Formats: sequence, structure tokens, C-alpha cells
Amino acid sequence: MIDRISHTYDILELRLNRPPVNALNPSLVSELNSALDRAEADGASGIVLSGQPGLFSAGLDVPALLRLDERGMRAFWTDFFGLLERLARAPMMVCAALTGHSPAGGTVLALFCDYRVQAKGDYRLGLNEVQVGLVVPPVIHQALVRLIGAYRAERHLVAGQMIPIKDAQAIGLVDELVPQGEVVDRSLHWIQAHLDMPAHALKKTRELCRSDLVALFDAPDALDIDTFVAGWFEPATQASLKQLVDRLGKD
Repeated sequence: MIDRISHTYDILELRLNRPPVNALNPSLVSELNSALDRAEADGASGIVLSGQPGLFSAGLDVPALLRLDERGMRAFWTDFFGLLERLARAPMMVCAALTGHSPAGGTVLALFCDYRVQAKGDYRLGLNEVQVGLVVPPVIHQALVRLIGAYRAERHLVAGQMIPIKDAQAIGLVDELVPQGEVVDRSLHWIQAHLDMPAHALKKTRELCRSDLVALFDAPDALDIDTFVAGWFEPATQASLKQLVDRLGKD
């Protein structure tokens, strides 16, 4: 489910490969956590997190998650938040190569990377949790605020809409738009340009600049897994999620 592709400068590309839409289920999240651990242990100098042409990740695998009981959901969210924390604390730069659509969980992964390169095209991304009856956890809300500002984050989250990539760039949700075939190469070049700088200064400066993102995971109520899991099993939320699954099944 994760393809490991080595590039120059010891940069490692981790390509999501879970057909058909790279949906995030417990196995994919666990494998991505393990891949990041291995990359750090192997001394990778940078990470490019990519997907398939036209699709980075469709977000959470809602049909699979609806089959989990409360204990299973708590375990999944613990692993998912652990993945976000790994991205935030990664000792090497991580660039999200957004190869296409990146809704919901796909956007969330990108929030915790250092940089976001988006493929040009009729693609959309964003956080639509409110549309399916979910409340964005505090740590994800704050990561969005850090990236695009408090008021823009409020408008985006309350609307709960997927937005075109040009709008995403305009508000700072993505950093660059490049042709589809250049997304990974541009991500590699962005990391490489930083690796040419003095390593000690880069490391310390990056740690300083990302300290607020890392600190989000130190707050006792930042994850609030119990509240999120309880909300997941609310009858109204379950009904909304099942309606979503029914709509997807008809598309």
C-alpha cells in the first residue's frame, strides 16, 4: 500500500498505493506510520508524500470505519493522530506532492507537511467534516489556522466545502500549482534546494519555525479522541455517514 522510491540526495518518496482511491483505513495508516519510522531509521534526508496521478487520497475509508466498534475507532484515531504527530515532528523535510484530488483526510495529511505542491487540473481539496456531521478535532483546526489564518479557517471549516485548487492556493492551503507530470519532481527540487544550505542552521531554524505545530500535540486536550469517537457514534452522524456511503456507491 506504500511504494518506497529512492531519489537523489537520499530523498525518499512514499507513494500511497491503495486502489482505487487511496482511502485511509487502519492498515494504510499503520503502514504509513511504519514507513516514516523506517525512513528516519535509514537516515532519509527528506520525504515526498505522493499519490497516484489524479488522486492523492480520497480521505477516510468511511465504509471500513463504519464497521469498527468503539474500541476499534479509538485505536484508529490514536494511530491517525500519531501519524500527524510523526509528520509534525519529522526530523527531515516532508513535502506533500498532491497529485490530484485531496479531500478531507488527504488535506489533513498535507497540513502537517512542510510544503504542498498541487497538480494543476480540475481538482478539489479541503475539509468537509461538518457536511457529514463531524467536528474537526482541535489539533487539526489549529494546524489549519496556522497555515491560512483564523478567519479563513473559520469560513472554510464552517462551509465544509471542497474548493478548487486555485482557490486553495489563494488562501494558502497549497503553496504551488504545477503540471501533473511535474508534481513529484518539483517536490524533490524544493527539498533539494534546502539540503544545499548549511545543515545545522537549517535544522535549528526549521525546529524553531515548526515548534508551534509540534506543540499542538503537547496540549492535553488537543486530540480529544474520546469526544471525537463519541461524536462518530452519534445517531445523526452515523446517519449522515451512511448516506455518504450510499451516494458514493451510486456514483
